[in-house]
Amino acid sequence: MISAQGISKRFGNFTAVDKVAFEVGKGEILGFIGPNGAGKTTTMRMLTGFLPASEGTAVVAGHDVFEEPMQVRRKVGYLPERPPLYNELSIGAYLSFVAEIRGIASSKRTRRIGEVMEQVGLVGWEHRILGSLSKGYRQRVGLAQAVIHDPEVLILDEPTSGLDPGQVAGIRSFVRGLAEDRTVILSTHILPEVERLCERVVIIANGKVAADNTVEGLKDKVGRGVRFLVELKGTGEGADRIPQLVGALDGVDQVKPLDDDADGFSRLEVRAPADPRTAIARLATENGFTVRAMERHEPSLEEAFLAVVGAES
Repeated sequence: MISAQGISKRFGNFTAVDKVAFEVGKGEILGFIGPNGAGKTTTMRMLTGFLPASEGTAVVAGHDVFEEPMQVRRKVGYLPERPPLYNELSIGAYLSFVAEIRGIASSKRTRRIGEVMEQVGLVGWEHRILGSLSKGYRQRVGLAQAVIHDPEVLILDEPTSGLDPGQVAGIRSFVRGLAEDRTVILSTHILPEVERLCERVVIIANGKVAADNTVEGLKDKVGRGVRFLVELKGTGEGADRIPQLVGALDGVDQVKPLDDDADGFSRLEVRAPADPRTAIARLATENGFTVRAMERHEPSLEEAFLAVVGAES
């Protein structure tokens, strides 16, 4: 549904996007993430036909973005980070206007507006003036305008920005349902949302694709193997030997000392193919160590993101 091949965008001598290439299939939600200024928004604007590319090709829903921009726009729903709203209009009047310019027949317009308002949680708000809305409700209206024409492709830039946790859960469910027979690109700085919604992620940094992998594949980059955070405290000479004693246990591959805290506990990152906590607890009992924590730790998408972006930097 989306194929970008070496697309670049230059503004004078500055290259904002440099030969970016990736593909997204039907029914897929792609997380498109990166630091501020990385080129995400510029890339999305090129894919929607709102910004011409300096070079490269892109095909969206079967149409070349740069040769058939109007056909692409008919099949794409786009939610920019700041939704394009007319503050003097009511929600109902604005969505009616969008439905009209999107080519929805007048006989179907009212029903379609009602469906979309229900989906994004705006039932009963049709007479509210856009200029009076909070950021969260403006975001809902922006999402409504993006999906009102039932597009094949959705490109969403920060769709849950400004929403409370309950609203976020509702929009998350809505986006997941939309992706059943559509293609969705989701760009957000809220990485837990990407983990919940996306199986695959493209990370862009300094205008280039820094990583294109599944969420689990990206976590592998920072060590998907079993990892535990352990906090032990000893007295006398034993306190200095805690990392060595833990590292000598059968099945422990690596012990990385972390900064000790103010209470004198040794904080360790322990890597092992199997759970070592029983053995560590036995070691603590034998040596009179105090155990404060032994936590299994799974690397997050945030850690993978920082590892990739840090490597690029």
